[in-house]
Amino acid sequence: MSASVSSHSSSIDVAVVGAGPCGLAAAIAAHRAGLRAVVFDRGCLVNGIASYPTYMSFFSTAERIAIGGVPFLIATEKPTRRDALAYYRGVADVYGLDVRQYEAVASLRPVRVDPRAGQRAPERSARWLLRSMTRGGAARETAAHAVVIATGYFGRPNRLGVPGEGLPHVRHGYTEGHSAWREPVVVVGGANSAVDAALDMHQAGAQVTLVHFADALDANVKPWVRPVIEARLRDGSIRGQFGSRVVAIEPEAVVVQGPDGEVRIPATQVYTMTGYLPETGLLEQIGVPIDAESGIPAHDPLTMATPLPGVYLAGVIASGNQANRIFIENGRDHGDAILAHLLR
Repeated sequence: MSASVSSHSSSIDVAVVGAGPCGLAAAIAAHRAGLRAVVFDRGCLVNGIASYPTYMSFFSTAERIAIGGVPFLIATEKPTRRDALAYYRGVADVYGLDVRQYEAVASLRPVRVDPRAGQRAPERSARWLLRSMTRGGAARETAAHAVVIATGYFGRPNRLGVPGEGLPHVRHGYTEGHSAWREPVVVVGGANSAVDAALDMHQAGAQVTLVHFADALDANVKPWVRPVIEARLRDGSIRGQFGSRVVAIEPEAVVVQGPDGEVRIPATQVYTMTGYLPETGLLEQIGVPIDAESGIPAHDPLTMATPLPGVYLAGVIASGNQANRIFIENGRDHGDAILAHLLR
């Protein structure tokens, strides 16, 4: 069903949903083309990076995650989370981007302009109407010629689906280890996020057990981190429970089914570092087909255009269920591809 544009709606050329690095890069591409772009995010600027562990370092070099032609200068080889947050704030300031933080886009609908409303037609006619909500509860409408969905990969955590997962000491995500000092902690997962959390809490004095369904750590664990975690697992300072699955979480323990049968591991803090699913809610609203097996929304990888006119993808949302297919390094160019197609 299409929505009409009221006289209270603002009209822009490009609406970007998601203020991560790839969303910002798309807004910069629009800005460089002389178009008016607005970026919406239900959280803060680069909210996904802000949610990373406090002392995390990137796998990539600073040059490979730079956007908008703005140099990312640091004194070390790998940028830290803090470096990246400062850099992307600076880039947004350099371009004067209109970023509406803490303003969630609730719905997206095709637009029907009512000529009786007396609204002045924009240079590029509005095709989509976004309804958003500020954190103060104010509702807004924005009509846009094009919409870029860059909602990233941190909206829908992969749930274990076990009893007790909703207990207050269970977290999907990790910041830093101070609060785990001398506490028994279980980290669920075997990829980079789980390994980083386990090592950080171990260094903070926690009693850490790493639980993973596979028989070994994931192959993509960062090469400079793998020897460290493997050494801690060998000497037992971090306990490894491999080939095991969590079957229940209790207030002070995690129940695991593994090679030795059912085991109860003491835990006052539990971190389920099991990844995320792409945030496809807006795409589903407007009927963009999503492949049932891969989770990839229908789009042209050369232009990032979906089958719906004026709707594009940018960043990891285009990778479906395999988040490691698209990173900042190869998603930062999506904005240029989108604008080339849009202007054509």
